[in-house]
Amino acid sequence: MSEVYAARRTRLRERCNAGGSAAALVSRAANVRYLAGAAPRDAVLLLGKREDLLVCADPPDERPAEGRPDETLRVHVLSGPGGDPAVAAADLVAAQGADSVAVEEHHLTVARHRAIGSVAPGLRLADLGGAVEQLRVVKDEEEISCLRIGAEIADQALGELLESILVGRTERHLALELERRLVDHGADGPAFATSVATGPNSGLRGHAPTDRRVEEGDFLSVCLGATYHGYRCEIGRTFVIGTSPADWQIELYDLVFAAQRAARESLTPGAAYRDVDSAARHVLGSAGYREGLSPLTGHGVGLEIDEDPQLAPAAMGKLDACVPVTVEPGVHLPGRGGVRIDDTLVVRPEADGGPELLTITTKELLAL
Repeated sequence: MSEVYAARRTRLRERCNAGGSAAALVSRAANVRYLAGAAPRDAVLLLGKREDLLVCADPPDERPAEGRPDETLRVHVLSGPGGDPAVAAADLVAAQGADSVAVEEHHLTVARHRAIGSVAPGLRLADLGGAVEQLRVVKDEEEISCLRIGAEIADQALGELLESILVGRTERHLALELERRLVDHGADGPAFATSVATGPNSGLRGHAPTDRRVEEGDFLSVCLGATYHGYRCEIGRTFVIGTSPADWQIELYDLVFAAQRAARESLTPGAAYRDVDSAARHVLGSAGYREGLSPLTGHGVGLEIDEDPQLAPAAMGKLDACVPVTVEPGVHLPGRGGVRIDDTLVVRPEADGGPELLTITTKELLAL
């Protein structure tokens, strides 16, 4: 992987040089990992004028579960406790003779920004902006492989839960069991807080599990994700508990499924982000569900669970190949419940078979 990390740093350096900065200070954890491999907590990456450094408060773990930093990077460990790696990195880059450094202003606190300025007063601080996040949008096949394995783990955990007795168990209990199963199957951990929603809670995006117990006739909505080697994916499904679904449940489910399918089928290189959102929103809106819909239909995934691109009505930009995204439309009826269907897919050209579905648990409306 060393050559991969080096190539990523080279691309970032080229962007910095084009913007007039001879060096860059990367402090956002996911961006540090993308450019340097697994790193200690709060480590920063310095793309210096003469060399690149990983600046850490503590030395890297000798046997970390999540991997090690790029072995070609020199690691600089602070000499005493309580130091700030970002401030130390600014001092180091000034010592290298740089007159400017690009920093991630969207990540640095005001206090940290001031501390950097006080340590290296002659150093001009430019804004790196979202340059690293932009590099992260298109994934290489190694990254996609990690997402694919994470999706397989999430599918396994969900499939096992569906084979167990659900009636009488609480949302909170089911969520904890799903997270345990993710780890049992090899995940680093959950990609985000698992959501289990029953009855009137079902279909709510990001519902925090409660002590409500599963009852016969309920809709049960589950949204979970696995992290594997740092990469995060997600899956969401809705089921009916213990009995044949009612007519209104079948009608609502079929509608959300049609919306999700329309959005999935629009995932082609060159498609506008907002057009993917519109494909799902049009199906739901035509059926009278224009109000109360989620602000977005999906989003990118990777080292973070919510990355660019955003598939939303006002989103600007177009999809590229090898961009993993979620497609997750839903409808919630207050007091009754609702449906949410969520998949992780990778944008692929038609010549390669179209969008690659990573999460494959059935989308049939099952009565459990």
